[in-house]
Amino acid sequence: MTPPHASTPLLTVRPVDALIDEPRQIIVSGLSPDELVSISTKTRRSGGGYWDSQATFLADAKGVVDLTRDAPVGGDYAEVSAMGLLWSQQRSDTVGKDVFADAVMAPLHTTFTAETAEGSSAQAELIQRFAAPKVTRREIREEGLVGTLFTPAGPGPHPIVVVLNGSGGGINEPRGALYASYGYQAFALGYFKAPGLSPHITETPLEYFETGLRWTHRELQPRKGFVAVSGQSRGGELSLLLGATYPDLVSAVIAYVPGAMVHGAQGAGDPERGGWQGVTWTKDGQPLAHLWQDNKAVHWHPWHGDAPPNRHHSVFFEGLKDRDLAQRARIPVEKIQGAVLLISGRDDRAWPSSLYSRMVVSSLQRSQHPHRVSHLDFDDAGHSINLPFVPSTQLSTLHPVSKVPFTSGGTASGNAKADEGSWRGVLNFLDDAINSKGTSRPLVQLLSDTQNF
Repeated sequence: MTPPHASTPLLTVRPVDALIDEPRQIIVSGLSPDELVSISTKTRRSGGGYWDSQATFLADAKGVVDLTRDAPVGGDYAEVSAMGLLWSQQRSDTVGKDVFADAVMAPLHTTFTAETAEGSSAQAELIQRFAAPKVTRREIREEGLVGTLFTPAGPGPHPIVVVLNGSGGGINEPRGALYASYGYQAFALGYFKAPGLSPHITETPLEYFETGLRWTHRELQPRKGFVAVSGQSRGGELSLLLGATYPDLVSAVIAYVPGAMVHGAQGAGDPERGGWQGVTWTKDGQPLAHLWQDNKAVHWHPWHGDAPPNRHHSVFFEGLKDRDLAQRARIPVEKIQGAVLLISGRDDRAWPSSLYSRMVVSSLQRSQHPHRVSHLDFDDAGHSINLPFVPSTQLSTLHPVSKVPFTSGGTASGNAKADEGSWRGVLNFLDDAINSKGTSRPLVQLLSDTQNF
């Protein structure tokens, strides 16, 4: 039974239903001045299990807690963050490690519960969507291509973004759906560990991507002929490589936590074809030189199954000491004929994406690249820079292919800031790249973090 003088909390979420990248205002009112209230969240998955979080807050003199203004006094995060209860979520033991386990066209439902010490409580629902109304999804299985096409509402033609995953393989549908929600036709293209494709990245022919790019230009008829390539990690390396190899087909490059050079197959490699040191990319049937190809400076690596080092990127610094090989493996980014955006975390522990991004910027500066070049380099962020307002707490995990444990780096808070800041930066970059297509402009180097967004 509720005590006679107990407060009656009211929990409000505005807006209730919106795209995943839209911040919300979360307020608890009806409390007593200086009253403590616990707010918890639970995001359930269709296959069972959930993600959850909890934090305790102190009401102000009017009996109000506003997450856009108030830091918790205890709990799963410790700063002013309107969406802190989402990015600080931890997964239950019964849910897989994939943040986006459900079908991409279905929204994520999160229940918020506010509870006082006297036991009074209130609930509210928060709904996050990847796809805006009338965005359509179509599986593509043509000319050997395996991917998913997301088309925005409204008449075309639309500018296009080709979306590439990293060493986990598969098809990055969540990012594709969100691109489409902002007016881009998005072709999320798988290249291994997808239906009908190899389970490993080893010896992936660049001609596959050339086919995908030519299909995109021919079949989708992009507005202004604009086709950007966006990739994460190995997909970031690949995005730079495709821009340099097929400059007439790539209008802009978005490289999340990329490599500046070609690497061996590493954790996604086929154990029967060289494993970690196997060839990743081929062209015209020939392997591309990579950093682990008889590297004279490297005598260890973290994928043998031995106890891994705390910082996996140490091996990459060792690899760069073989300067002749590093030069042969370098991606010739000066051949790119469009704008370039590089996104990195300064505490990336998978590989040194901040250094690699700076190397790319330096190469483009030396070549007097005539298009925009931006580098977003985030403090306290690691390798797993994701979409905004999703759990950012998985700092250590097993590689999805090799199953070897590794640490991606950063902090949950730093990764959350990078998630939001990088996405705002991507949208600004794409808008500028489309509007300036066909014109030349001096190189602009932007070293930034979320405070500029």
